[in-house]
Amino acid sequence: IIRYFQSEYNYAHYDPVANLYTFSSCIGKISPYENTLLDLPTGLVSFLMDQHEPRTPAIAVASGPFIYVYKNLRPYFKFTLPPLEVNALEQDVWNQAREVIMVIISATLLPSPRDKADVPLSVRSLRFLMLDPQDMEAFVNLHKAQPIRRQTVITCIGTLKKNMADEDAVSCLVIGTESKDVYILDPEAFTILSKMSVPSAPTQMDVTGQFDVEFRITVACRNGNIYILRRDSPKPKYCIELSSHPVGLVRMGKSVVVGCAQETLQGFTQKGKKLWTACLPAPVTTMGVMDLPTRGFQAVLVGLANCEVHLYRDKNLISTIKTPDVVTSICFGKYGREDGTLIMTTKGGGLIVKILKRTAVFDDRDSAPGPPLAQSIRLNIPKKTKLYVDQTMRERENAVAMHRAFQMDLSRLRLAAARAYVKALESSLTPMSSSLSEPLKMNAVVQGLGPSFKLTLNIQNTAACRPVMHLAISFLYDESLYSMRTAFFKIPLLVPGLNYPIDTFVECLSDKGISDIIKVFVLREGKSAPLLTAHINMPVSEGLALN
Repeated sequence: IIRYFQSEYNYAHYDPVANLYTFSSCIGKISPYENTLLDLPTGLVSFLMDQHEPRTPAIAVASGPFIYVYKNLRPYFKFTLPPLEVNALEQDVWNQAREVIMVIISATLLPSPRDKADVPLSVRSLRFLMLDPQDMEAFVNLHKAQPIRRQTVITCIGTLKKNMADEDAVSCLVIGTESKDVYILDPEAFTILSKMSVPSAPTQMDVTGQFDVEFRITVACRNGNIYILRRDSPKPKYCIELSSHPVGLVRMGKSVVVGCAQETLQGFTQKGKKLWTACLPAPVTTMGVMDLPTRGFQAVLVGLANCEVHLYRDKNLISTIKTPDVVTSICFGKYGREDGTLIMTTKGGGLIVKILKRTAVFDDRDSAPGPPLAQSIRLNIPKKTKLYVDQTMRERENAVAMHRAFQMDLSRLRLAAARAYVKALESSLTPMSSSLSEPLKMNAVVQGLGPSFKLTLNIQNTAACRPVMHLAISFLYDESLYSMRTAFFKIPLLVPGLNYPIDTFVECLSDKGISDIIKVFVLREGKSAPLLTAHINMPVSEGLALN
């Protein structure tokens, strides 16, 4: 078992059969004791309720629509979420059901759950609509005398400092509900201090700041988006749209780190701007924060489905922990006399406790393969000079005139290009024919060092199904520099789609190391204007002519 633990940690405890099946939202560092809950918990936090001595933290456990508060290892208070508004039509139908005997009338009067009403149906009405007709009368007789209530449940829970940022300051409870609401509760009277709404049901949250000063609540919702709530704003201030659903959400400094279902770890600013993305080798199972204030070190712990826990600082992987089983919950902080204790539970119900060595040193260098760390360092851009500032001011003052001059020059350039293109088409100076009856394409290749060169012309008929015939090729060159065995010859019939190579030889007559252009014309019998023209830049002859 010891081989699973790296050198940065001391092995403290490992119990593979502890029967602890939980998640990171339901784990905390408190004194050991046991208490039975009436329902499955959805979250657990520890917080200070008052300033009385001794400063003993209380435990708040969210379960269903209730929050159970434990203090001094005993039940202290039970908070119940306020009931939701009841559908008016539903209320009228159940009021009529107290007097009407025909149950089918009540079933037809109830609104359909498929209708997108402002207020959905209660659980009682939904159960009623699911019953068989023969069971409806008994159900109505059993429940018609009871008032209708709509009750939501808690999906996530967190804490928010009341008016001070100290570690032992009084904290408020922050809860997210299935009804898409976020409540902030008073720590002493457990009254609702603030209520905010999000577009979807929250699943995870991270809270920072003070309630009386300024705070931010980062909420990951079931629709795959992350919303940021601020003080005095009942609606989200910013929205982060993700490409896949969030699995984990933690805050590290002024950035938000999100683990996504597509095996990526992404960092965002407080306003929702993406900073970086890191690819992971396996799906994310849980996330936590490693915070060591005494060393000024803060990183993100990411539990993966491949029995590993990765430690990231920004997008750099700085440490990897091997575990005997898949980690489902993770918690790091002070436990007893140790400031750096890592507590993990596994998929099989095991418990792992590790203590960070006081001599442990984490290197900021990224241990994962990829670009070097220096690539992410910002460049030292020099300060703006007086010349740069003067040029900027001149552009601002004369922006209209400069834009008009630019547009004028651009129009002149387009006009000159169009004129040259038309001239080339009219005089057949291009290597592609513009004629629809003889669509041809030609390119030339010169081989040899000199004084003898082999000139190969590749001619192709680009028509779909029409052959071309009665063509000829003529060469125009300086007879004092070059001589050709055949300066004029006819071309055979050109079948569409085939490439026809035509070879000829050129002799360089000069030994002065000069070259010239040879013009190639493709002619049509009976027409004086060529179909297309090619200019061949001959290379300088490097050989010597034999006498």
